[in-house]
Amino acid sequence: MSLSRQPSPSPEPSLTGELGRSLTRFLHPVALLALMWVVRAADFVLPGTFNTYGIRAWDITSLFGLATSPVLHSGWGHLLANTVPFLILGLLVAADGARRFWVVTAIIAAVGGIGTWVVNFPGTVTVGASGLVFGYFGYLAGRAVFVKSMAHRIGYAVVAVFVVLTFGGSMLIGVLPLYPGISWQGHLFGAVGGAIAAWLLARGDNRRALEARQARVHRDDPYGLRDLGL
Repeated sequence: MSLSRQPSPSPEPSLTGELGRSLTRFLHPVALLALMWVVRAADFVLPGTFNTYGIRAWDITSLFGLATSPVLHSGWGHLLANTVPFLILGLLVAADGARRFWVVTAIIAAVGGIGTWVVNFPGTVTVGASGLVFGYFGYLAGRAVFVKSMAHRIGYAVVAVFVVLTFGGSMLIGVLPLYPGISWQGHLFGAVGGAIAAWLLARGDNRRALEARQARVHRDDPYGLRDLGL
């Protein structure tokens, strides 16, 4: 005698599982910050300095510093000064998703690093995550301008107001050549990179929103009767 059994339906994803997957996006800026602390600790205990792997202006052999410079810091005070704003702004960027966080980070590192490499005095070495901090600021402020969806624009505007009120003063001062030894070039071009990232990614978001709206209209009115007043 053979027995047959109907396959049991696959369990639907639980709310806890969905929440867990949603929260994992916030681990990415935390992981990047942890890497900065690990690198600083290694630089502290090992002979020599890792800062030679930063961006050396006008030295084409140092362009790998576009990737390494953000995780390097000149000292513990430098890293501590960047930690809190990086974490707050990085988490806000990561709210859009882990992939979005890394794309924004890559654009900021590229634009900010190249701008610093070109504009800084030849031979000047630049390290630190402050370019990313200013870039995240530029991205979050830019999202409120470039996105067309009113619901998203309101949400991004609230975030932008919070960011401007919290960090606006220091951001404004940071892009001016006021203090020796502080790379205003990295800050300025990092902010520019963040604004460019906001503009580029908003174009894709706006296009997808338009396509989704058109698909919804077509589904609800496949024959275009509404346009005829029927």
